[in-house]
Amino acid sequence: MYFSLLIAGFGGGTVRGLLGFIKHQYSYKNVGFDLPYFFAMSFLSGIIGVLVAVAIANAGFNIAGVEYVSPGLAFIIGYAGGDFMESLYKIILEKFSLGKKQ
Repeated sequence: MYFSLLIAGFGGGTVRGLLGFIKHQYSYKNVGFDLPYFFAMSFLSGIIGVLVAVAIANAGFNIAGVEYVSPGLAFIIGYAGGDFMESLYKIILEKFSLGKKQ
């Protein structure tokens, strides 16, 4: 059961990374495709998804009356965790860049 949570969390994080990459590719003109960077970022997103899914599973939260984290829920948590980490990174980056201008 725990192995399936790891796979699902990794899958959710990886899907989040892939969608972010596709969004970046279509947002800008003449964006090159760097295969090693693509694989590295997809893997990193998957690892973040695993970490968040495992953290939620071990925290013992009761989500909608369910006391355990199913693989489907781990996938969603992995996806949302990657999105959360990306947003947190943007907030921190913006805070430091605003601090340097003043």
